[in-house]
Formats: sequence, C-alpha cells, structure tokens
Amino acid sequence: MCVVLGVMGMAASAQNAEFRMTLDGTWLFHVDSLKTGVSDRWYSDSLDRSSWQTVQTPKYWEEYPGLAGYDGWGWFFRTFSLSKSGEPLTLYFAGVDDDAVVWVNNVEAGSHAGFSDPFALDVSASVRPGRNTIAVLVKDYAGGGGMYKPTTLVSTRGLDEFLRGPFSAIPALKSAPWVKDATIYSVYLRSFSPEGNFAGLEKRLPELKNLGVTVLWLMPVNPVGEKNRKGTLGSPYAVRDYYGINPEFGTMDDFKHLLAAAHRSGMKLIIDLVANHTSWDSKLIEEHPEWFTRDAAGKIVPPNADWTDVADLNYDKPGLRRFMIDMMCWWVKDVGIDGFRCDVAEMVPTDFWEEARARLNRIKPVMMLAEGSLPAHHVKAFDLSYSWNIYDALGPLLQGTRPVTLIDAILKNERLQFPAGSLRMRFTTNHDKNAWDSPAVLKFGREGLALATVLVNTLPGVPMMYTGEEVGNERKLSLFEKVPVDWSQPRTMGDLWKKLFALRKDHKALSRGDMMRVSTSPDSSVYAFVRAAGSDKMFVVLNFSADSIVASFTFPMERLFPGQKQVVMKEALTGGRSLVLQQGMPAEIPMEGRGYRVYVAEEMRSKR
Repeated sequence: MCVVLGVMGMAASAQNAEFRMTLDGTWLFHVDSLKTGVSDRWYSDSLDRSSWQTVQTPKYWEEYPGLAGYDGWGWFFRTFSLSKSGEPLTLYFAGVDDDAVVWVNNVEAGSHAGFSDPFALDVSASVRPGRNTIAVLVKDYAGGGGMYKPTTLVSTRGLDEFLRGPFSAIPALKSAPWVKDATIYSVYLRSFSPEGNFAGLEKRLPELKNLGVTVLWLMPVNPVGEKNRKGTLGSPYAVRDYYGINPEFGTMDDFKHLLAAAHRSGMKLIIDLVANHTSWDSKLIEEHPEWFTRDAAGKIVPPNADWTDVADLNYDKPGLRRFMIDMMCWWVKDVGIDGFRCDVAEMVPTDFWEEARARLNRIKPVMMLAEGSLPAHHVKAFDLSYSWNIYDALGPLLQGTRPVTLIDAILKNERLQFPAGSLRMRFTTNHDKNAWDSPAVLKFGREGLALATVLVNTLPGVPMMYTGEEVGNERKLSLFEKVPVDWSQPRTMGDLWKKLFALRKDHKALSRGDMMRVSTSPDSSVYAFVRAAGSDKMFVVLNFSADSIVASFTFPMERLFPGQKQVVMKEALTGGRSLVLQQGMPAEIPMEGRGYRVYVAEEMRSKR
C-alpha cells in the first residue's frame, strides 16, 4: 500500500516563489521492536507494506492505536510526486523523537541524533521527476516517539528563510556578566564525596575553586518522597517538600553554611527546581490535591507512563503558580541562592517562567538554566538552555559517520531559531546521560572525550562539567542509589578542564567573542575556527579523525589582523609549537588522531 502526493506545493501567485511541499498527513507506519528493519531493508520501495498501519503526522506515535506505552524503533513510509526536478532540494524535519535515519528512493539521505532539534538533509541527488519514496526510521528511547512536528521538502536556496524562526529577530534576555562568563559544575551530592552531603562538598570547595569553577549547580536538595519510590534512596527529582532539605544531605543550617562558603570563595550557587511534578506523598498533594493533573476518571496521573514515582502538576491552577513563584523568591531572597536549574522546563508553561523571572529580577540578578531547548525561553525567562544538539552530534562526529560540517549546520540553525545573544549550555555529559546512556569516557573513549571537552569549552556558549569528569569517571551514577566516584584515578581530564576554564577566564574571546570558521584540508574531519572579541583572538583546530593528519589552511589575516603581515600564535593547551601566520601564505599543522590545538595571538595574550 502506498500513499501518493501529487501536489507541487509551489505558491502559484508568486512567479519566483521558492519551492515548498508539505509531507505532513498520511503515512504508513510499523513498529520495529526487534530492530531488524535496516538489515531487512524496510526502506525499500518494493517492500510489501500491506500489514503496516495508516497513520497521520505530525503526531506522537503514542496516539496511534495500541502504542500508548511503546518505546523503541518505528518506521514511517510514503510516496510523493514531483512534476520536475533540477533545483537543489532539502528535506526539513521540524522535530522527531528521538533520533532518525532517512532514505529517499532507497538511498540513505542522512541521519540525525537529538530530541526536538530541527534538522535538514540535502536530497538533491536522490529525488527525481515523478514518483519518489521516503522512509524514516525513528529511534525512540523514552517518553514520546515519532514524527511529532512538520516535515517539508523545500528549495535549498530558500532554506534559510524557511528555517528562520519567529524569535531570531528578538534580542535574548540580558544576562548578568557573571552568567555570561560562567563555568558550571553540576554536583550530584550522593556521589561527589564519601560523606555524600553538604559538608562533604564544602570540604572540597577549594578544589573546585582551583579548577576554575564559578557556578555550582546542586541537583535537588529537597526531601525525597517515599511512596512509589524508585530504588533504595529514590530519585532526587521526586520532591516531597519544596521548602525542605533532604536529611540525607544535612540541615538547612548546613546548606546555608555551604552557600556562605561558596560565596566567600567567589562562586555562585544554583539549585535544581523540579516544578513539573512532585512525589506522591508531597506536602502539595496532601494540602492541594486540586493542583494536580487528573485523567477522565478523576485520578491524579504521572507526567508519563515511565515516571511512576511522581505526580503531574497542573499549571492551569492560579494558586499553584502563586505558590511556586513565592517559593522561588524565598530561596533567592531569604536563603540567598543565585538561581535555578529548571527540570524539564519545556513541560511547564513558558508564561509561568516569564512571570517567575520578572519577580526574581526584582530581588537580584540570577541565573536561570532551562533543561530544554525552546527559543521562546530565551526572550524573558531563561539565560541558558541545554545544547542537546552539540552533545548528540559528538558520537557521530567521533565515529566518522557525519562530517564536521554538522557543527556548522547546528550553529546555523541556532542563529536562525534562537533570539540574538542566546546562551546555550555545552557539555560532554550530564546526570541523565551518565545514568541512562553511558559515562562519557566509555561513550567517546579517552581521546575522543578530551577532544569533545575542548570543543564544548571553545564554542560559543557556557560550558558545564559533571561530577567525576575530573577523573574520567567510568561508573554510571544511579539517581536512585549512592554510587561513589573513584577519586583516586588520574586527573588528566581535570587538568584539561582546568586549562580550558583558565582560558575562558582570561579571554573574552571565549565567553563573549564572535566565531568565524576557517576552511582546512581535509575539511571532512578537521574543524577549525576563530573566536574574537576586539583585539583578543583565539584559533581552535580539532581533528575528529582517529588518524594523524596535516591540516593545511590559509588564515584570513586581513580580516582578523588588518595591516599585519605576520602574527605569531602560541599554543595554549598542549605546549606545542607556536604557529606563525603570514598574509596570503598557506600554513600547516601536523595533528595526531583526535588531536586538538588552541592558539592565542602572542602579542594579545592576557598575562596571568
């Protein structure tokens, strides 16, 4: 069974209008629970699909009959017709959940990793006049799955305007200087010290200060629910009392003592805020059961089928909103914290966050970090959002399955979607990825992790380091148990983070500077770019290949160093040779596999 689309989709009233064809609507769908579809060529247009479901997109597949709780692989297929072909065409996906591989006319057109971020694939070489087929394999790991946002075939030359979102022309919320310059350390108290509490963290504040950390983010410090608890200790994200302290970590006085010590050390401290849900035995569910989401039978429900240890809050209730904002203000004004990392921020209405931020701004400048990647969050509510897009690209880049131009596409999409000046938090792992996917050092390998660490610290954005990355932690730090980090391991990675944090402190080029790509040969595996803020300029070269190469390039001297015939740049991380750049002359950098270089213009280098 095939579904044929014969509509061209071009605006007839505009002679020069760019080609645009929607692919939303009727598709064929089949689950692939055994994950055999690729080897069995389910993307082939000759496959018998008589047993496949007829479904509609965009829509989460949980809304399809019989798929309410399905996580795994699922295949979508349809045909479409073109009356002509010749101009370059791009297939644009506004969002799939979570990863996708796409075939056009039996040929793999490309893949994408990363929930919610839009992506585009050049299909010029694959499409043809007449009938065409498209197959999409969606790999869902948890929660919703499927092609849940629009899919469109567009003219490549009109892609930028098509991708440009409604927020791209709006300036981002103005952040405090300490937020822009931040280096964040995410603390999982259970694993950070043998004591697993506030006192254990406080004893090690000098280490974090020496590392170059400026902002401590503590995962939830509130009491954990017992009803429907997962594991022995329960998830810290099953909050029982928003005003309370988990006795596992200490008392409120212990927390305030830690906070004061962090402030004396020159560090800010933010805490995790779990605003979307509470534990099933929370004070709110006891005192205000009317503030919770209910099903058709009137029963309180979890946010999704997997989160059985928490109950969903309903932000249609004005009383809930007032309670939450008053509580946030109390933590900032009365306790003295410096902001919040907001759990699953996309599941809470944006207008709530905007109202909360306006109230907090009247108290003092704060950091608001959204676990999410909505451009709308950056207008009035949040300083920072999760850069899942770069994290999800690290594996394919290091495996060589995607060229380094993927980074360009990601950053370009950010520019076209997000308000100008939006800050993205860059990372190589976090508590979710460590616990549910893999520790970063095992996922990327030690050399790959080092390269990824340099990338996330030198791209525009704010870097974040997770508990244990100093020693290349190889253990999954369960969110339901106490799993210690082996701090006796060599601190090679910690030394690298320390150098990178120091560079960020000394160079506004990294925390505030513009970015410009520098083309190299080979350009499929070597990614080179300049960060510049006024006279402060840095040059970064990264070899994603496992093979040694010689990166050759011509540096844009006149643009970056006008009037200078020669510039000497000193290598700041590895102690390698200085780089002498001459106007109009090609240069070469020998690089080992997974190698990296960060150069600073010698005469402009900040003195420590």
